Amino acid sequence: MKSGQLGGGTVAAMWEDAEVSLWWQREFTDGADTEYNDQILPLIADGLAGYNRVLDIGTGEGQVARMLQANGASVVGNDPFVAQVGEAKRRGGGPQYLLAEAGAQPFADESFDAVVACLVFEHITSVDDAIAEVARVLRPGGKFLFLLNHPLLQTPDSGWIDDHMVDPPEHYWRLGPYLVECHTTEEVHKDVFIEFIHRPLSRYLNALARNGLLLEQMDEPPPPESFLAKGPTRPGGGAIPRLLALHLHKH
Repeated sequence: MKSGQLGGGTVAAMWEDAEVSLWWQREFTDGADTEYNDQILPLIADGLAGYNRVLDIGTGEGQVARMLQANGASVVGNDPFVAQVGEAKRRGGGPQYLLAEAGAQPFADESFDAVVACLVFEHITSVDDAIAEVARVLRPGGKFLFLLNHPLLQTPDSGWIDDHMVDPPEHYWRLGPYLVECHTTEEVHKDVFIEFIHRPLSRYLNALARNGLLLEQMDEPPPPESFLAKGPTRPGGGAIPRLLALHLHKH
């Protein structure tokens, strides 16, 4: 999950803070996170198989870019933060890494066969600029693989409810104000605060369509068993999606 100035507007530029960057790199890369290992990275590898020149927007320290490069693609990863791009370059793996914002890509029109954005756009303020840039740098017929924290998960005030006022107790997912676009700040780790932007799915799909990026497939995979095994057991936990993956092609 990324935060900061990723699209022309400031969302709380924390990723230059060593503690925040190290938290991300420690908790979510190099095999540390079961969702990345068992679900997100395999989904991206399968979704972009056969594409040659790929842009990874919001690359962070580069784990998605490195994987795609190892699978045979020629990859450019960009991110607006020195702390992340510097670590990506240190880890290497073959991709080209550079500093850039999502809403101002330093590439010519139709430069890429595919673009991927993994858990990035829910931290981008200027979402319309960023989507327009994806469409601009993507060749006709090219693919945009767009992964988000599922809007149901990200809706403010949503979460598991253990209702002991009924007999037997009920466990269910409470949904907050889904249609209201808003910013929230979460303490994702002790003293690590990240800002998220909740948007309903229609907000993304309509902006994508206006830019000629048309949906071909939508995936809402259940959380992997390895993730569910780590947390408290909740009836129905495997039926609440945490990830949304949109497979789009440029018209």
